[in-house]
Amino acid sequence: MGEYHYHYVVHQSDGDLARGVVWAAALTGGPAAVPYLRALALRVGGPVSDVIEDLKLAGAAINALAEIDDPAALEALWRLQSRIKHRALRKQLDTALLTAADRQGITAGQLVERSVPDHGLASDGSLEHELGGYRVRVAIEDAVTVRLTFAGPDGRLFRTAPAAVKDGFPDELKQLKALAKEVRGTLSGERARVEALMSAGREWPYDEWCRYYRDHPVTGVLVRGLIWEFQHSDGVWHAAVPMTEPPGEPARARLWHPVRASTDEIRAWRERIVDQRLRQPFKQAFREIYLLTPAEEETGVYSNRFAAHIVHYPRLYALFKERGWQANFLGRYDGGYEGKARAEFGDGEWRACFFHEPAAEDYGDYAPDHAATDQVRFERRDGRRRREVPLAEVPPLVFSEAMRDVDLFVGVTSIAADPEWADRGEDRYAAYWRTATFGELTANAEVRREALERILPRLKIADRCALDGRFLVVRGGLRTYRIHLGSANILMEPDDSYLCIVPSRPKSDGKVFLPFEDDRLSLILSKAFLLAADSKITDETILTQIKRGG
Repeated sequence: MGEYHYHYVVHQSDGDLARGVVWAAALTGGPAAVPYLRALALRVGGPVSDVIEDLKLAGAAINALAEIDDPAALEALWRLQSRIKHRALRKQLDTALLTAADRQGITAGQLVERSVPDHGLASDGSLEHELGGYRVRVAIEDAVTVRLTFAGPDGRLFRTAPAAVKDGFPDELKQLKALAKEVRGTLSGERARVEALMSAGREWPYDEWCRYYRDHPVTGVLVRGLIWEFQHSDGVWHAAVPMTEPPGEPARARLWHPVRASTDEIRAWRERIVDQRLRQPFKQAFREIYLLTPAEEETGVYSNRFAAHIVHYPRLYALFKERGWQANFLGRYDGGYEGKARAEFGDGEWRACFFHEPAAEDYGDYAPDHAATDQVRFERRDGRRRREVPLAEVPPLVFSEAMRDVDLFVGVTSIAADPEWADRGEDRYAAYWRTATFGELTANAEVRREALERILPRLKIADRCALDGRFLVVRGGLRTYRIHLGSANILMEPDDSYLCIVPSRPKSDGKVFLPFEDDRLSLILSKAFLLAADSKITDETILTQIKRGG
């Protein structure tokens, strides 16, 4: 194992002096100081492995950027917001953006959307240069792909730099590669930001929406793949994809959310997405909906919808961080026996809290291996404080989006999704595993079922597959199999014996169109293809199980 060496950018004893230099740079350097302040904040406050973080110095750089009245400073704050994950620094970034927004008489949300860099790209998200007789192009191809390509004089396309470009224009090539990397970062940040708007309920004047969303070289690539609603003078909202708005210039625009749509409208959009093979930047038409239930109306201020699940705790904690939820770490220390994960929704007006705790005395060396889930509660901003509110007061968009995240946490990390759990023999969680692994479908699994209803008829194994309640039934040559749409675990007919298949990480090969990215859906389909041709299976660990009761 190699040794790790960490160092200070500025020694602790020189902290006050360094922060003074930062403020002096902001006051005297103006726009010229922006790239240095941004680099410093990222260096001492961002994900850098060889530097000891210095939150005070990073915070000083962030605050200094907020005081520079220049578009470059706003862009720097925007970039830092998509890179820095530390909770305290993110709060400072929010405050810095709010300060800059107040100075311009706009909201922080407006400031952020107006600060998204276009990187000099054309309206279609591309930029071209002529180098050594080749057309070198940086282009956004879809919601996740930015490509650097080289077109020769004969029209042939290359994805690696030809010698004429590599040897003749090394500096220009380096700059274009750096540009492609920057565009990827902006695209990723914008994808997350636009998806977060699903809980905000924001509306835009139509011309403002066109300028900062539809026609933006980066954001527009995402926006044009989504469903939006447009309001005319009659006050009625009409859903459409950009560039196909109803006749006449609308007055306002907002992001379409299925929680506001009728069942028929949702069904129509899902049919269109599949029929036209449209891959949306994130799950929108097929988005899960979570409405308040009678049980939740009865409990008042908390929901038990996702309580009493046993989950893999390390996976759960990692998923919290990935989805932007803040949570204390469970462990053998004061305060480590009660978990509370928090995330903001609705432009920061609302906060969802997901409670969890160690499962029994299930500890590894330090942290628990498993956790038990508990209540979900909501808080609303009240001045500088938060106050808990009844679930009935939470806006449907906020409630649905927050519960969607919690469903994801449970669905991905539950031991019910672990195909090897059944082979562990007697276990104190065995009863939970048996109940949860083949139990009622969550909203997430229900959407998966709706997608399969549209996908299955297009597959070559369609005549061997059928949906039956919670299961996809697959008729093989040796046996008939029932794949649960929630856990993706398998029962074999006629005795409902369990079939354990431990796959590699599912990855779509592009041959089967999926209207949204979902590892569990990909896994279900890969198992269906395997089992429909079970007579061709050569893996003895699978064959032994199939033949045991067949």
